[in-house]
Amino acid sequence: MKANELRKLSIDEIEAKISDAREELMKLRFQQVTGQLTDTSRMRFVRRDIARMSTIVNELDSEVELEGEA
Repeated sequence: MKANELRKLSIDEIEAKISDAREELMKLRFQQVTGQLTDTSRMRFVRRDIARMSTIVNELDSEVELEGEA
């Protein structure tokens, strides 16, 4: 999912997507250990998606804090 699409979502929705992505990453790791994983690049994309979503959540949190101080 692209950053522009994620910024349109609420923080709760993004955190739910992060949770789903972490679960998918865990399943991919199990598949890799058991030798069932054929597309190893998928792990890299999921990790990057998690990082992208976490960054956006942090940005939104800092915006809310700045608005509260003003």
